[in-house]
Amino acid sequence: MRSMQMAYYRSDLALVHHLGFGAHARACAPGILQLLEPVRGGTVLEVGCGSGLLTRELAAAGHKVVAVDASSAMLALLSAQELPDVEAHLLRLPAVLPAADAVVGVGHVLNYLPDAATIDRAWAAIATALRPGGVLAVDICDLEWGRARRDAPPQGLSGEEWAIVSEFSRPRPDLFVREMTTFVHAGDGCWRRDQERHVNVLLDAAALPGRLAEFGLDVTIGRSFGDEELPVGLYTVIGRAVPPG
Repeated sequence: MRSMQMAYYRSDLALVHHLGFGAHARACAPGILQLLEPVRGGTVLEVGCGSGLLTRELAAAGHKVVAVDASSAMLALLSAQELPDVEAHLLRLPAVLPAADAVVGVGHVLNYLPDAATIDRAWAAIATALRPGGVLAVDICDLEWGRARRDAPPQGLSGEEWAIVSEFSRPRPDLFVREMTTFVHAGDGCWRRDQERHVNVLLDAAALPGRLAEFGLDVTIGRSFGDEELPVGLYTVIGRAVPPG
């Protein structure tokens, strides 16, 4: 799920993310699956599903999954896996979401929205989609994310057929920017180069329980979904939709 104003995760970065950045989803999956036990047999809505790194774990555990993302390149990678009991849809938050017994998401999808007002509308859409008693389990980047990486040097990572160089900046306390250059093997000894600029709106995690209560969500802020260790500044938002009355 990405900003309507920017084309995030085009084909090359989507592929690099799929091949090289699955560790976070795999680490979070056991804790999320445990949280979903009370709604087993219901529908799980995964927001910002990307290429299906978490979707795959949800489907393997027997859940019916509705997976949505705003990147067509990511969804193409997801569809190629032919996962059972998974519906995939191109969709941008905030939007009308299908009714679900749980809403999950990793990869700080809400931070990709362009401003605080849009993020609020996304929370409202999620709350509306959740059936009474439904489970919410997503991660978000707190203001601490930017503070911890204020002077972070450029970072380079590579695999057999891909490479990425990322540079970071913090133009405001509530904004974190990544400038990414990707290189993907294009055959015949050639490499294809592309660039993307990602802007994340950072949230005040401590204020979220009170704010989300206004949308009928009873949540707690944590440091993990289960036993995994998350990076500094990445927090979990876990809770339930409060039944009316």
